[in-house]
Amino acid sequence: MTPAVESDDGAKYHRDFTLSITKALGDQLADALEGLDRAPLTDDSIDDLKEKPGVYQLYLNGEFVYVGKADKSIPARLRQHLRKIGGRRGISLQDVEFSCLYVAEDFSALAPEQLLITHHKEAGQIPWNNNGFGNKDPGRNRDSTVLKANHFDMLFPIDLERTVDGLTPGVVTLQKLLDEVKAGLPYNFRYQKSPLFKQRLVTVPEANMTADSVFRLIAKEIPDSWQIVALMGYVIMYDDSPREYPSAWHYYRGAESFEAAPEAEPPGPIAEAEETDEDA
Repeated sequence: MTPAVESDDGAKYHRDFTLSITKALGDQLADALEGLDRAPLTDDSIDDLKEKPGVYQLYLNGEFVYVGKADKSIPARLRQHLRKIGGRRGISLQDVEFSCLYVAEDFSALAPEQLLITHHKEAGQIPWNNNGFGNKDPGRNRDSTVLKANHFDMLFPIDLERTVDGLTPGVVTLQKLLDEVKAGLPYNFRYQKSPLFKQRLVTVPEANMTADSVFRLIAKEIPDSWQIVALMGYVIMYDDSPREYPSAWHYYRGAESFEAAPEAEPPGPIAEAEETDEDA
């Protein structure tokens, strides 16, 4: 016979019960994703997906590292990750896989990715949900931030040897070159505007130039009071030379180009910006 359950006052026919619907949903989502195979994070794999909203998981060398969401399109969001990871040092796209679930639009209000995050954090998983992987350009006020040692940008800095896509060889305005560099890199290039850029002509020697080569070229064309600074996660260009930045690892000042030693704080949790399909 099944024993009766007593309540706080000793009664056997009634007691308090808490129903956790959100935990049940999180467990179901995790189980559904666990039952899926994983696909390499490539254009071919992403092309096979439906243009639908949902949640997804990323794996690095077989380790489960990240839970994300797509409010409108899983393929669009995964392409953003493919582009970002493809422009980093210390990590290869060949080592990254994903799986995903399409989630009904009316279910998105329940924040399914948060249900999954809560579920997996209890097991100490998904380290990239705590290290800034999903964050976008933090803006000018955060350029001087000292990053934690476990920040995604510290673990996998931007690659200046990455070829810039879409360059126009020949004589172009400096403004056109800046626009093409911004569009052709898999990481952000933020720069201060100046009327000078629309007037200054620059000769781009070839279409296939690395970011390092292009930044060297640009640095020689901007005024001496300007500089280009490669931070750990993105590049900036401002009229503030010789200002130094804690998380900078490379400077371009006129004809001079040199590396620096970025500072780092002890490892710890990092605030994660909310992701959307529209974010670049």
